[in-house]
Amino acid sequence: MADKTPDNPGSIEVTRRLVLAVGAGTAAAGILPAVPQVEAQQTVTRVEPGQTVQVSATVNGQPVTLEIDSRASLLDLLRERLGLTGTKKGCDHGQCGACTVHLDGRPVSSCLTLAAKIEGRDITTIEGLASGSDLHPMQQAFIDNDALQCGYCTPGQIMSAVACVTGGHAGDPDAIREFMSGNICRCGAYVGILAAIQQAAKVMEG
Repeated sequence: MADKTPDNPGSIEVTRRLVLAVGAGTAAAGILPAVPQVEAQQTVTRVEPGQTVQVSATVNGQPVTLEIDSRASLLDLLRERLGLTGTKKGCDHGQCGACTVHLDGRPVSSCLTLAAKIEGRDITTIEGLASGSDLHPMQQAFIDNDALQCGYCTPGQIMSAVACVTGGHAGDPDAIREFMSGNICRCGAYVGILAAIQQAAKVMEG
C-alpha cells in the first residue's frame, strides 16, 4: 500500500507491496483471455410441453394425418397412436436395432426419428411386409431357418435384413454381417439370421 511520507504529505512512497500488486495485475492481464461481453437479452426458442403439430404421411401404404406432440418419436407414434406394436422399443438410444423401420425405403431407428419429420414421407413397418396372408420372403426365411428365439428383436432384424438385400449388401456372408451389425440379438441367433438372409436373397433377387 502506498503511504504518504511525513516530510512531504503530498508525495507517495512506492512500497514493495505496491510494486508486487501492480506487477501481478499486469501479468494476469497478459495471461488471462478477455471475457466476452454477454448480451443483455438473448432469444431462446423452446418447445413447450403439450405443443402439437400436424403431420401427414403414408404408413404401410395407407395415408394418415395426425396431431402429434412435437417432441414425439416415430416409434411412439407407431406404437401409441397407430397401434403398430410390431416395432419394438429396446434401448431407446438407437443402438440395438429393435425399432428399425423403413423410411422412404431406407432403414432407420424409429426411436431417434422425430415424428414431426415424417411429413409427406413413406413408412413401412413389420406389419406392412406381408401381402395379405402371404409372408414376405424374409419373414418366411426367418421361420425356415429358426432365426429367432425370444423374438423381441426379430421385427427389427427382418426390416434391416430386407434393406440389406434390396440395398445390394447380401453378396457374401461378411457383407451381410457388416450391414446387420447394428441389430443386436441377445439370444445369439446370428447363425440362423445369416442363413435366413441368404435364403431370402435368392428369392428376392430372383
